[in-house]
Amino acid sequence: MVEEIEMEADSAVLSLDGRGYSVASFDDNPTNYFNRELSWLAFNGRVLSLAMDVKIPLLERLKFLAIYSGNLDEFFQVRVAGLHDVVAGEVRFRSPDGRTPDEQLEAIRHAVVQLELHRQDIFTNQLVPQLELQGITIHRYEDLRADDIKIADAYFDDQVFPILTPLAVDPGHPFPYISDLSLNLGVRVRRPSEERARFARVKIPDQLDRLVKLSTPGSFLRIEDLIVAHLDQLFPGLDIVEHLAFRVTRNADLNYRDEEADDLLELVEMELRRRRFGNAVRLEIGSTDSEAIRSLLRRELELDDADIYVDKSFLAMSDLWALMKLDRSDLRFDDFSPVVPARVSGRSGDTVDLFDELRDRDLLVHHPYESFSASTQELIRRAAKDPDVVAIKMTLYRTSSDSPIIRALVRAAERGKQVAVLIELKARFDERANIGWARTLEQAGVHVTYGLPGLKIHAKITMIVRREAGQMVRYCHFGTGNYNQGTAKLYGDFSLMTANEKLGDEVAVLFNTLTGYGGEVSYDELLVAPDGLRSGLNALIRQEMRSPTGRIIMKMNSLVDPGMIGLLYEASQSGVEIDLIVRGICGLRPGVPGLSDNIRVRSIIGRYLEHARVYYFANGAGEGESLVYMGSADLMQRNLDHRVETLVALSDPSVAKRIEDALQLDLEPNVQGWNLSPDGSWHRNTSDDRLDLHAEFERQAIARRKSGTAPGRG
Repeated sequence: MVEEIEMEADSAVLSLDGRGYSVASFDDNPTNYFNRELSWLAFNGRVLSLAMDVKIPLLERLKFLAIYSGNLDEFFQVRVAGLHDVVAGEVRFRSPDGRTPDEQLEAIRHAVVQLELHRQDIFTNQLVPQLELQGITIHRYEDLRADDIKIADAYFDDQVFPILTPLAVDPGHPFPYISDLSLNLGVRVRRPSEERARFARVKIPDQLDRLVKLSTPGSFLRIEDLIVAHLDQLFPGLDIVEHLAFRVTRNADLNYRDEEADDLLELVEMELRRRRFGNAVRLEIGSTDSEAIRSLLRRELELDDADIYVDKSFLAMSDLWALMKLDRSDLRFDDFSPVVPARVSGRSGDTVDLFDELRDRDLLVHHPYESFSASTQELIRRAAKDPDVVAIKMTLYRTSSDSPIIRALVRAAERGKQVAVLIELKARFDERANIGWARTLEQAGVHVTYGLPGLKIHAKITMIVRREAGQMVRYCHFGTGNYNQGTAKLYGDFSLMTANEKLGDEVAVLFNTLTGYGGEVSYDELLVAPDGLRSGLNALIRQEMRSPTGRIIMKMNSLVDPGMIGLLYEASQSGVEIDLIVRGICGLRPGVPGLSDNIRVRSIIGRYLEHARVYYFANGAGEGESLVYMGSADLMQRNLDHRVETLVALSDPSVAKRIEDALQLDLEPNVQGWNLSPDGSWHRNTSDDRLDLHAEFERQAIARRKSGTAPGRG
């Protein structure tokens, strides 16, 4: 049976899978696993359902539509493209839930069609009318008033027409290359003296705003509608037979075929050039009226009918982000400025010596509620200018386009400090930016390492070495999120800063192993992939299984690794109570009698993106003594076996308690979110008194600051 996503009218239930399930042989029984791709689509369906939530401000609802669409683009660029490659290569395998690649593509098609129809209905029949009531309108050209026609026509003549390039397709002009995710018009034209129509493509340049501003604030015209209204200027003397807006999605995943290349930088640059010419995997069209253009595009792009999706509402809905720039604070969430922790700035905002603070006790910062720039970023900035700091080492997976951390590292190197940075060039869709940062750092004298053969460096760690009273003291930072001040305002993450001597010793060994050579290394305070993370988590889970009070809470982005899922099933059967907070993909079936009776799965999606990875074991430090880990790893095979990941044990009781309290708040019965049922349906809490988790975390951050917790005491 094909898995499907069904969305009820109140969007309270998302159904992922209609198949039955079995208790026997859970390790090899495909009915005990949800399909990874369809579970991801169910996650994106949860994002989409927020666009229907009347408790969310109107422009924020529109933003969730844009997020949903951008997510879906990347899903086709990577996951669907990968399945097409497997089918083309005639690779025979089945996913853990028992499906072949062809069967997965069929199920994806079925689910995406339903989701896209739902998205178009939300936009056209719910959001557009409500936006118009608020004075925000996207007009059709033919409905414009005379003054707006004058504005639009002048804009076309001055800004649009000069950069458009119609490309004919005929025996002398081959079909042009259609770039990934570009918006285009397919046009059929005919000479008055001929019967045969000819095809031309008009690319809508990326430099042009998708929404053209008109005379009234909040009034817009789609750029493609403006161009269509002036096609006669692009094809003078010809009759316009028909036109069709379309968009192509291409395979954008990079294929590193030679991980042993002498120059990894050169290899990634070569693959970036190849990405531009990836095979087409999806064609979106704005109408079903132009069968001739549709057939031509399908043939030239070498696609099947199943790869074509019709969108009569708004192609490339991720472009709706532009409306978030409107000066309409009444239609957005209230502004929230991240709180500066008292231990960072002191009660009166006075400067605090962060190194003194960390020697006294560990510091935990909860983003985006507490400031990334005033904590993590400030620690690195101070280290760069502190004359007693002799070395800085850190990993970089994704950072911002204008990174203060990069600038601080450059200044540190210029001041003669030893600076070593491990930059992961293969961070998907950030490869080009990371190449640029790598060169900037190298030019400043920073020791740059470009990842490792066969592994991605996904860990988020920093080590600062400081000379104090003739001794070298190490300060470390561990994050669940990237060193990116932009996403730190949107992603729910934790940062740990510490001067713990044991951790400093182990991080030093880890960095030396990553930048140099090293054999098998064991750690006490860290779980490090690819060698020790899986085995470490296995041991912790089995320790809970031996306890009469076994209790596990895990928070992550994705849970798909069959080995980990099987072990959690085993733990459930032994009586361990397990709560899983999984934002995105979940391949585990909770609540199945005899299999996963004691497992519950919750997903929380809202104003901020839940991004933290936290693992709680009630008896991890001994019978009745809990142990909490935080770090960079999800429970996916790639994280456990094919990446450098770290989880750090939280030894400071106050830090561990704050994490535990946050986890308990995630699990409150009335918290906003969805609960996963054994049959694959996601049930949303739609009660009137549901708790907005993100608003509560904002409140707690403000309360901590107002309490005036003094440096060294909270």
